[in-house]
Formats: sequence, C-alpha cells, structure tokens
Amino acid sequence: MSRSHAPGTQLLLDAPIAKVLWRLATPNVVAVALWTAVTFADAWYVGQLGTAALASLALAFPFLSLMQMMAGGAIGGGITSAVARALGAAEVERAESTAWHAVLIGIAGSGVFMLFLGLFARPIFELLGGEGDALEGAVAYARVAFGGAAAIWFIFVLSAIHRGTGDTATPARAIAAASILQVFLSGALTLGWFGLPALGVPGTATALVVCQGSAAAYLAAHLFRGKGRVRLRPHALQWAPVRDIMRVGGLGLINSACMAMTVVVITGYVGRYGTEALAGYGLGARLELMLVPIAFGVGAALTAVVGINVGAGQFARARRFAFAGAGVTLVLTGALGISVAILPGLWLDLFTADPGAYAYGVTYLAIAAPFYGLFGAGQAFYFASQGTGRMVLPVSVTVIRFLTVAGIGAVAVSLAWEVTALFAAVAVGLTIMGVGQALCVLGPGWRGH
Repeated sequence: MSRSHAPGTQLLLDAPIAKVLWRLATPNVVAVALWTAVTFADAWYVGQLGTAALASLALAFPFLSLMQMMAGGAIGGGITSAVARALGAAEVERAESTAWHAVLIGIAGSGVFMLFLGLFARPIFELLGGEGDALEGAVAYARVAFGGAAAIWFIFVLSAIHRGTGDTATPARAIAAASILQVFLSGALTLGWFGLPALGVPGTATALVVCQGSAAAYLAAHLFRGKGRVRLRPHALQWAPVRDIMRVGGLGLINSACMAMTVVVITGYVGRYGTEALAGYGLGARLELMLVPIAFGVGAALTAVVGINVGAGQFARARRFAFAGAGVTLVLTGALGISVAILPGLWLDLFTADPGAYAYGVTYLAIAAPFYGLFGAGQAFYFASQGTGRMVLPVSVTVIRFLTVAGIGAVAVSLAWEVTALFAAVAVGLTIMGVGQALCVLGPGWRGH
C-alpha cells in the first residue's frame, strides 16, 4: 500500500490520530478564528450605525450564511470527500477530474445566488417582516454581497480541493490574509475611514467580495500552476465526478438549507415582536451561526482524513478520527456557549447599547447558548460523515431539527406565547443536532456496508 500513495496521503493513513488532527486542523482553526474576527468586526461596525442597521444585518445574514454553508459545508464537503476518497484509492487522475468538475459546479451555484438574492432580495426580506430603513439596508447589502457571489463560492470550492489532498495550510493562508484585510477594509468602507466613502451597511458587503475574491484568485493560480497535490486543468465533461461530489454535496445542500432556514423561520417569527426583538435575536443568532465555521475548522480536516481512510478501507481508524475531532469541537464551542450564557455582555456589549435589543439578546443567550457545545460537536460529526460519502442519515437529523424548531415556533406564534418560547425551540434544535449526529457515526456508512 505504501508504494501506491504519495507520502502526504500515506501520513494520513498511518500516523497517530492526534498528530494528524493537529497537523490538519490547526491551520483551519487559525483561519476560521480570523474569519470569525471578520464577523465580529462587521457586526461592530454596523452597530455604530444604529438599531435599524443591525436589523438590516439580521435580515441578510442568514442568507449569507446559507450561501457559505452551501459552498463550503455542502458542495465543498462533497468536493473534499470525493478528492480524498480518490487519493485514498490511489487514483490521481480521478481526483484531478473531480477538481475540474468542482469548478463547474461552483460556477452554477454562484449563478443561482446572483440571480435570486442579487436581484430579488426586496420581496424576500419583506416576507421576513423587513420594513423601513431596516429593509432598505438589507436590500443594499444583498445587491453587493450576492451580486458578487462568485467570489464567495470560489474561495470555498478551491479551498475544498486543496483540503481533499490533505493540504489545509494553503487555503488557511489565503483565508487568513483575506480576513485580516477584510477587517480593515470593512471598517473603512462602512464608516468612512482613511477618506474612503462611508457606504454604511453595503460597505461590509463590498469588503467581503473584494477580499474573498482576491483569495480565490490566489488559490486558483496555485492549482493551475501545478503547485498543489493535484493539478487543476480542463477535463472532458463526465457525469461520474459530478455524481461523486453531489452524492455528498447534493444532500449537503438540503442540510445547509435546513440549517439556514431554521434561523430564517425563527427570524420571521421574532420579527412579529418588533424591531428591538429582531435586532437582539439577530445578534444571538449570529453567534449561533458562527459555531458552524468554528466546527468547520476541525470538521474540514475530518472530512479529508476520514475520506482518505475510507477510500483505503480503514473504517475503524476513520471512526476514531470522528470521535476525537468531535470531542475537541465540543470543548471549544461548549466553552464559548457557557461563557456568553453566564456573561452575555462579553458578546452584546460589542454591538449595541439599545436597552430593548440588549435585553432580548441576553434572554436568547441565557436559553440557547448552554447548548452550543452539543451543536458544535454535532457539526463536527456531520463533517466527518461527509468523508464516508454516505449522508442520508446525517442530513435526516438536520431535517428533523428544522421541522421540530419550525413546528414549535409556529405553535408559539399562533398561541401568542412569549418570545422565550421561540428561544427554547432553538435550544431543543441544538440538542437534536448534537445527539442525532453522534448516533449517525454508528450507522452502516462507517462500517463499509
């Protein structure tokens, strides 16, 4: 076996689990930490513009998160899994064909978001209860962010190709550099620093497109020049590579849609309680959605290493990686959740001084945040499952979570319950995600059946 794999691939098949996780996950975690800093910074900059601007961000952010989860966690996970399984089976040509078809899928995916949210954001946000200045700010943000959807899609697609080869360092460098630049450019374009125009809410979107587009261009050049472990070059169109990506990524789209729509539906329900409730919940939900990229820091490494080991038939070793990575993620996200539940000011003080919005944010974090660790571990298990190429059970867990949260929320609104009932529904959903995804690792996809 050792003579049929490249040295980098063989390391993932033989080296101690702790060493492999440290080597693959550390660059991802650092990059995600900086990416998270961008989310903090954007919310802080927009918070300087007032409660209506925060409400604008609350309307638009779930859809941005949806696009990022689809491009990174869904299609990106499918790409990483397919490339990794091909290399695990020592089929380099198949891996390179998969990479080329991944680019074509990215073009199609970005086109969908450009069409629907770049052009038709207003009626969508109106359905969620957006009105007045909050609606106008959200529409302006969407026109820029989703009009430039290709920049966001391709940083994820190209990163996923690299990760599938076991190279997490190259995309981490690109993401880290883009994130540092974006923190400063976002502030400059939102608030008018350094003589630049103060664009308001759309300033954060402009910085997003410019910085992530630049990182995507760097990653593309790296692969086209043959500096990666696979070379990105044109291949004849075939169905097999698309099928291999989409049997993970296609179901992943359902998963991502259900995750984002859980927040969207609750956002719509909370909007009935007023702008202050929407702004306060939006800050709490933003922190919840940030758990996905934190889990992705470890999870993207799990997708690659599980995929390579499954491709080589090492199923027991793949399961050990899944539990080790989920344990690390449980500690990281659990510590964050407990901290903000006990001391909500650590988060809320950064973004708003409005007493009404603040009070709603405190209530949300007190109810939902203690369950963040379960949610984070569940996400790590989900990303690990992507490496097996068998996703029916993991996606079913997310669908059950969505239906449960949406159902409880519908009852709460129809019976005019307090907003705390909606927040409790979110906590129930977080628990379902953690427990359900852990059980999936005991399923047939992890035994080679």
